[in-house]
Amino acid sequence: MKTIRRLLYRDIVSSVMFVAVAFLSLFFFIDFVDDLDDIGRRGRTVWHVALSALYEVPGHFYELLPIAVLIGTIYSLARMAQASEFTILRTGGLGPGRALRLLAVLGVAFGASNFVIGDYVVPASERAAVLLKAEFNGGLRVGRAGAWLKERHNTPTGERSVSVNVAGTGPTGVLEGIRIYEFDADGRLAERILASQARVGLDGRWTLIDVDRTRWPPPSASASSGGGSDNEVPHAVVGDKLPTLQWLSALDAPTVAAAVLPVNTMTTLELWRYSAHLNDQEQAADRHQIGFWKKAFYPLSCLVMVALALPFAYLQPRAGGISLKVFGGIMLGISFVLLNNLAGHIGVLRSWTPWIVAATPSALFLLMSLGAFAWLVRYR
Repeated sequence: MKTIRRLLYRDIVSSVMFVAVAFLSLFFFIDFVDDLDDIGRRGRTVWHVALSALYEVPGHFYELLPIAVLIGTIYSLARMAQASEFTILRTGGLGPGRALRLLAVLGVAFGASNFVIGDYVVPASERAAVLLKAEFNGGLRVGRAGAWLKERHNTPTGERSVSVNVAGTGPTGVLEGIRIYEFDADGRLAERILASQARVGLDGRWTLIDVDRTRWPPPSASASSGGGSDNEVPHAVVGDKLPTLQWLSALDAPTVAAAVLPVNTMTTLELWRYSAHLNDQEQAADRHQIGFWKKAFYPLSCLVMVALALPFAYLQPRAGGISLKVFGGIMLGISFVLLNNLAGHIGVLRSWTPWIVAATPSALFLLMSLGAFAWLVRYR
């Protein structure tokens, strides 16, 4: 049994790595060619373009590994079936259940590798790619409306809600275009702070630069000021211009980074924490919740792809050559990626249950693979 396991694992792993390297080389070339027009702009050189494309490689590997597992496993099993090696293994005691268990162990190993890469390597490389592009593009802009963050806190006068808008980041990662609006318990605007730049500490202390602060008095203070002398001004609004201002908030650096940076720069735990923060603040969290569940379930897709490849080993050689079976594997892999992405977008639009949206593509392909496997073993 150890000999059979060693034979299968060595052949499949080498095929999967070959397919993965081929895919990564192709995507690296595409990313490199797409950025060639930027050479010479703001001091960008060929080295910077190549480095930016290199930062994208871990992300591509994370996304393409299930497809590489599917194609590589199909190629390996189809080649063994074409050479009658798999038939010899079957006559030597490799039954369908044992073959499925052997490949399941290999699929779990591929899934564990995919999880480690997706949760530790990809976020770091994607952040490095974003910072490198921001350095040469003059910063990072978060859409047209910027990124909105909210929080609530209690004061002696009652509960207050704060809305913070960040337009983007500068080349060095400093936040730019800060707008802070603080409302009282009745929804009245109590304070507005505008700042050109800001730095956020891990403890939630914001260092605002070039500040324009406007404060409105509470209704009780405005009413009491109306009964004074004629020289007193009722409903006085206080405005200040300060070079710097220390502003305390529950919005710490990880939360702000999650709102400003793309979703693919976040780990599974960071997605969970940020989606929980959005729910606590009654903000739309469907996109991040679906992103969390997709990231949690995605390593399992390697196990699904291995199960989907196993039926190809039981096809007769006259059912098609190796190239035809590999082509079928490519089509299956592309359909899985399309269904996975389509389910995520539709889930956000329809507000479907996030974990069901994330698990549906893998569950459908797993049922399809087990059904094909059972039919081939029973009737062929």
